[in-house]
Amino acid sequence: MDRLYAHLCAIDPEGWRRAVETLAAEIHPIDQNATHIWFSFYPLDLHLAIEAAGAEAVHKFGLMGRWRLADHIDASHRFLYGHRYWPQVKVAIQGFDGLLGPLPALIAAVADHATRTARVDRDQLIGPAAIGLMTLRQVGPGAFAAAPGAVHLSAEARRQSLHQILRHRARDDSQGPLGFLRGLKKRWTVTFDEADPAASFSVIHGQEIATAAQSDKRDYHARDARCTPGEGPIPVQCRAASCGTCWVGVLGGAEKLSPVSERDEGRRMRVFGYADTSEAQPLLRLACQAKAFGAVSIVIPPWNGMFGKVRQPG
Repeated sequence: MDRLYAHLCAIDPEGWRRAVETLAAEIHPIDQNATHIWFSFYPLDLHLAIEAAGAEAVHKFGLMGRWRLADHIDASHRFLYGHRYWPQVKVAIQGFDGLLGPLPALIAAVADHATRTARVDRDQLIGPAAIGLMTLRQVGPGAFAAAPGAVHLSAEARRQSLHQILRHRARDDSQGPLGFLRGLKKRWTVTFDEADPAASFSVIHGQEIATAAQSDKRDYHARDARCTPGEGPIPVQCRAASCGTCWVGVLGGAEKLSPVSERDEGRRMRVFGYADTSEAQPLLRLACQAKAFGAVSIVIPPWNGMFGKVRQPG
């Protein structure tokens, strides 16, 4: 694995971005968004900046939460459907002895090897293979090998088929036989952990996701110190796109969210470094700005900060 690790270390962040983009169409639809989101949650740029600056980076970037991939090697990708095949992908990476060619071909080769034991189509393993290789790149061979390779899903969650999950993401809540009369009183479900049946809250038609999360009064602060007691599962310190704590990834329903306001959300997302896109409804959003007009499925990142400073001089 040392040989593979050395090869991965020679690939710069742009090379990784191009590889993931090249393979995007080969990833099963259930994990296309999730794979993109994972690479946004654990960008190589940030890892390199922390590696270079050490403890100073935490202060410089205002990092909060669990930004170290080494702390959750097996669990970081549990929001991917392909996570259930992580043991097979991890073994394929550890035992890889093939040609060390271009990164897209290397990712595909790992996925092909994992299909022999996972016994599923390769398109379900491309995303996990890319993630596994990036994990090796960031944590190193020792930590990667030491991780047990466990699947962090309940038995109930593992029984869900990819078709069931895709149907759930596409389905909106029933508003009853006279739902068309409810207008602005319509309510939709925001799911923030597809592996947990209880991980959801209700949002009023046209309401910001972060504001709706306040209705969930469970104790999330005990799980994540970034969460303010009584404010719900999404960390938030402001409601004006200023703090950047409430960024989320959108697994399903991005088209049901309000378009990005360039003056507020779009500009600030680029400053934070979470997204740099002209898409009206991208996969990364600030929950305090994104208004829901249907049911959506999101992922809450494990960290937040001013990552945009990585690409800024000084």
